[in-house]
Amino acid sequence: MSTTSVDLARPASGARPRLPALPRLRVGPRVLSPLALLALWQLASSAGVLPERLLASPATVAATAVTLTADGTLGAAVAVSLQRAVIGFLIGAAAGLALALLAGLSRPGEHVLDPPMQMLRALPLFGLIPLFILWFGIGETPKVVLVAFGVLFPIYLNTYSGIRGVDARLAELGQVLRLGRTALIRHIVLPGALPQTLVGLRQSLGVAWLALIVAEQINASSGLGFLINDAREFLRIDVVVLGLLVYAVLGLATDALVRLLERRALSWRRGLLGT
Repeated sequence: MSTTSVDLARPASGARPRLPALPRLRVGPRVLSPLALLALWQLASSAGVLPERLLASPATVAATAVTLTADGTLGAAVAVSLQRAVIGFLIGAAAGLALALLAGLSRPGEHVLDPPMQMLRALPLFGLIPLFILWFGIGETPKVVLVAFGVLFPIYLNTYSGIRGVDARLAELGQVLRLGRTALIRHIVLPGALPQTLVGLRQSLGVAWLALIVAEQINASSGLGFLINDAREFLRIDVVVLGLLVYAVLGLATDALVRLLERRALSWRRGLLGT
């Protein structure tokens, strides 16, 4: 072996081999404003501007969260509420997508389905609660139905609008390429409507959690709503605030999942838009 190859293979005397750099944990800018609000909230509570009897401090809420998590109360309530939200969301999203495809892809479907859908979406969602209780009783069904009914319309409206808003020039391109109706829908119409559908998905998730909060305030024996109602009876402001914060965190988490799905499903737009 030559001297040159030996020199290349061995590090110089006194020099230490470099270890690969560890990845740095970066806190995104989206986290800064919530942390600032928490700090201001704690400062206002410590200074007596926000009395504990009106709004519990973040430290008190955190201690309550630790206690309720340790005894299993919080975990059980979150599991029940999450189950209701998931079932209602799946039912409402499936119905909204199916109705939007039927109304958006055919003129007869539009004439039959769109007018009653526009009428129903004008109804006050929470005004239907007494009717749902009369129809389905006071068990789990009215809660799930209320969530599904709230999810239905954002999905339907945005998907229907996305289908109808596909650029006509793309349809002409499909005709030039001699695509059949099925191929045209699959390769042009549905991908063109996908961005608007994902917008509807994000909106429907917000409505789902809002509907669940209201539904769980009525004749619930489990879940986050029951936990909040029970705490209200005993003037436990810390538990009420904790329950509301958990609702908010669940909403943010589901929205983040949809945003991740959106980034992956619409990755082709990054190069097109120069982002």
